[in-house]
Amino acid sequence: MQKMAEPQGLGDECREGASGAPALADSCLADNRLNLDVYPDGCCRFLQLFKGRQREVLQVEFLQLSSNDCLLGTTLGILPRLKQLKSLVLKGGHARDEFGLCQRGSLTNLPPDIGNLRCLTHLDLSFNNLSTLPSCILHLPSLSALLVSCNSLVALPKDFGSLRKLTFFSAMKNRLKELPQSIGELAALQDLDLSENALEFLPEEVGNLQNCKELDLSGNCLSSIPDSLANLKSLRQLRLHSNLLVTVPSSLASLPNLSRLDLQNNCLRTVPLEIQTLPFVRLRGNPLGKTEAFPLADESSARGLQRLFLASADDSFTVTSEGCKVVLACGIHFCFPPGATSDPLRICFRILAPDPQRVKLRHHDVLLSRVLELQPHGVEFQQEVQIWMPYVPPETLHQREVVVRTFSGQSWSDLRTRVKQNRKSMRHVAHCSVLHFSWFLVVSRLVQNECKVPTEGTLLFSSVDPNIKVTFPPGVTEETRSVKLQVLPVSAEEIEEITDNAGCRASPLLCLSQDSLVDFLRPVRIQLPLPPGVTGLNLDKSRLHLLHSDLEGQTWDDITSQVVLEFTHLYAVFEVTHFSWYWLWYTTKTYIGGIAQKVYERLRMYQVSFIVLQRKKDPEQVLLQCVPKHKVDPVLKKLQDRYRGPEPSDMVEMFEGEQFFAAFERGISIDMDRPDCVDGRLSFIFYSHLKNMKEIYVTSPVDRKGQAVKGQVSFYRGAVPESIPEDASRRRRRKGPDYPWLATLPIKLPRLKPHWGGNPGPLSGFSFPPLNLGNAEAGYLTQANLLSIARRVGADWQTIGLNLGLTYQQIERIGYNNRDDLDKQILDMLFSWSQQNSEDPDCVSKLITAMKESGRQDIADEIETIIELGQQKYRESIRRVGLEQESSTEDSAIAMI
Repeated sequence: MQKMAEPQGLGDECREGASGAPALADSCLADNRLNLDVYPDGCCRFLQLFKGRQREVLQVEFLQLSSNDCLLGTTLGILPRLKQLKSLVLKGGHARDEFGLCQRGSLTNLPPDIGNLRCLTHLDLSFNNLSTLPSCILHLPSLSALLVSCNSLVALPKDFGSLRKLTFFSAMKNRLKELPQSIGELAALQDLDLSENALEFLPEEVGNLQNCKELDLSGNCLSSIPDSLANLKSLRQLRLHSNLLVTVPSSLASLPNLSRLDLQNNCLRTVPLEIQTLPFVRLRGNPLGKTEAFPLADESSARGLQRLFLASADDSFTVTSEGCKVVLACGIHFCFPPGATSDPLRICFRILAPDPQRVKLRHHDVLLSRVLELQPHGVEFQQEVQIWMPYVPPETLHQREVVVRTFSGQSWSDLRTRVKQNRKSMRHVAHCSVLHFSWFLVVSRLVQNECKVPTEGTLLFSSVDPNIKVTFPPGVTEETRSVKLQVLPVSAEEIEEITDNAGCRASPLLCLSQDSLVDFLRPVRIQLPLPPGVTGLNLDKSRLHLLHSDLEGQTWDDITSQVVLEFTHLYAVFEVTHFSWYWLWYTTKTYIGGIAQKVYERLRMYQVSFIVLQRKKDPEQVLLQCVPKHKVDPVLKKLQDRYRGPEPSDMVEMFEGEQFFAAFERGISIDMDRPDCVDGRLSFIFYSHLKNMKEIYVTSPVDRKGQAVKGQVSFYRGAVPESIPEDASRRRRRKGPDYPWLATLPIKLPRLKPHWGGNPGPLSGFSFPPLNLGNAEAGYLTQANLLSIARRVGADWQTIGLNLGLTYQQIERIGYNNRDDLDKQILDMLFSWSQQNSEDPDCVSKLITAMKESGRQDIADEIETIIELGQQKYRESIRRVGLEQESSTEDSAIAMI
């Protein structure tokens, strides 16, 4: 056969890597699959494979590429040659911008010849820049699943209904304003997701989708829906939340298979009685009749504003010119006054884990909340919007204050904040007002006193220590400037403990800053109290040192000889023209700068211990947590009923916002595809007031049939926050080459029961059919999960089978076919049931209920844990490509403030 020409456009950067990369590229080709979207140079690897192993590449049936790749255009020209292709994924979101947000791919169209891929059944073009649907898609005769989420589509082709075999279509997060009438010709369509678009009405032809089981129209601008939706006899789930609906047709109540109807966050004025009495309908965030009364005409608050209560799965809501109050499931509140916006505005929100690359804490700041992102960014409201954010209160508010901090796109700034404790829930909330939306978080900082300094001069006192004052004389500045003062008290006991020297004393730390880069025109007079135990009567001036440092606290210089120090009975007074940190020390030591650096560093650190525990009922489920010293005992007491493990590690010291890793060693391994897995190690960020905890499943490549696996978990230091004194880094390095190591704790996976493994053995020859019970959003149970569950079932398998809905005849047949082999009876029962119910979206919940009814609460707990971890992994993987906003795991909503 004549060899095809080398693909054009194979760039030099791809050619240069060809000598060493073929082996890497070859390893990506597994059978008929090519998953190259995880590689930054995925397209380059594809082109290399096509050049070197063309015959095999032409037989590929499943291909995944990143549309963020610079060689995507060259690669697209080759794809029409892959005639056997069944699944093609060209998705963006694999690159991030400077704020860590996922970037859309560069794909704006497809080659016309893509329409000749007659075997293609699955096409995913999500997270790109498509403004129109490529016409070649309409010529794919076998296409059954089409995903174009997170693009810029404004319309669908008029002949979109020609995709007669389409069963799944997702166009969420686009700009669709209307749908073509031909959409009703998609007779095979079962799942239609058009959420978060701009749809204002629906064509009557939507009612012709007789096989549609799930319809998601949430997050649009629908003011009404057609009566023809009552013709969707197969419909199970209908999501209409976050629209502008005033009412809904009563005929929806007649849909025979409907099990979920979500009408939250609309403008409903009347709700038909037939809809209200449905047990599965959701209005305003709660099932009807459980916590709130109807009709909705009286749902406004005392101030006349509509209240919206959002569920944990919601990630957006609509605000109109009438205003509203909104409560998120995580407890965050908003108040949009009337006239805040003139037109209906879709507000999107996300609760993000704090990333130290973007969340820059200042010295002595403590993070008290996760990050709230509100979109659209940059839109200016006509009136201030009120925000209430719950937070974890610090151990002491003395000498500290809580503020909401926001990001402008360039830097973080603090908002004027009021704090209060809700009397009903006892939750602490921070309240602020804004005209723009961006990122928000709650921090605890040193108390900050500030004032404007005019040409005439002024006086500034510290509210923490009134003995500290700063005097600005007349003529100190030509233009008014803003000055800030912060004080960090340091007790004599702390100084003695850190320095191990009872003779050292120090005044409170004083930090002065201003909004101008120009020094003052005249000296500013500063008064500091003398260190504890020192007065003007017993003062030895040779032992008194005035130290100065920049705002980052990198180095501390003794400037005693550079200033004129005046003394009273209680105070030291001096003059400066430059603002930064100032510290007054009293000691016999001659070189005080190094000692001050050590004390300053220690004041910013926390003593913590590491905890590694295994669930008693499932040792493969491991809990890891980094706990501050004073919380270790309460945390262990709370977990002791469900977990067991070694004693906590010895105390180590960590900075707020410091990164560390957990590595599983000696025969223990984890899922390397986790988004928080870096080079085989779990990544953590230490925040003293947030939960530094993760719960994961571990496995072992070691054969556990004959013996247990005794492994370990080691914790290592990662990236250290910026602005740590150089001396601190040097001191750490002096500890030796293992300085990144923090602690190691043992972990043990028990020996597997002999009758559940081995070949030959009782299970040899038993076939386990592949399965995924449930769905990705609600959580899957896989074949491996079902096998794990089977190990815990015993002679009660018949009771469990009957509670699962199997007939007596089926139970008897399973028992007879696998007589004298209990293991095979259990497996046959579970897999028979799973195959019968694999299409049921509620099958997992039915399995949990059956276990509880059979008296096996332990197995029910295990299944719930598996599902919870699966949901978390699903949300994290989707969030990496921006397809879903992260849901908060905080407590339920508190009462409106």
